[in-house]
Amino acid sequence: MGRSQRWRTAGRRRAASALVALSLVAGLAACSNDPLAEEYRSGDNKGYVAGQFKVVEIPEEERGEPIRFEGTTDSGLTVTSADYAGEVLVVNFWYAGCGPCRAEAKYLEQVAREYDGRGASFLGLNIYDQPATATSFARTYDVTYPSLIAIDDAKLKLAFAAAAPLSATPVTLVLDREGRVAARIISQLEDASILSTLVRETLAESS
Repeated sequence: MGRSQRWRTAGRRRAASALVALSLVAGLAACSNDPLAEEYRSGDNKGYVAGQFKVVEIPEEERGEPIRFEGTTDSGLTVTSADYAGEVLVVNFWYAGCGPCRAEAKYLEQVAREYDGRGASFLGLNIYDQPATATSFARTYDVTYPSLIAIDDAKLKLAFAAAAPLSATPVTLVLDREGRVAARIISQLEDASILSTLVRETLAESS
């Protein structure tokens, strides 16, 4: 069982009561019948802050300092940057009410499964929601990797402040084996290919 599966299994053991879970699931419609995601696809700007799609790759010699972070996941586990030492780490900034976050969830999960056990891990960073909402989203959209909860964690937000423009959520970072930002994707993924290529290229780097 890969790291992402272990995180999610632990989270499910600590799920909220059935009544709370059911009410949250009802508020997160399935991808095929998701009004907010459909509003996004049709160009309606309600419910999220949009950013112009942009991919920035940073050469190894131009990367800044490693990102050092510590936070608590949606399942109540403490996670730090040290847990991913020597791995490529993809960090996706999202929240449940964000239409493009819903629209891209399947692509993130596709790449996460593609590289599970191959030296790359995935971690969400939820900027607005409480844990129960985040775990409900994960169940609805079949997301297997954990998410850090940042709404009341100023230190966690500060750790990523220089690397990710939160006003353009969703944002996806690819961190190299040293924890430095190797690539940054601003706005929603349209498919899995770009992210998969970035992860593959970062894994292929010497370290």
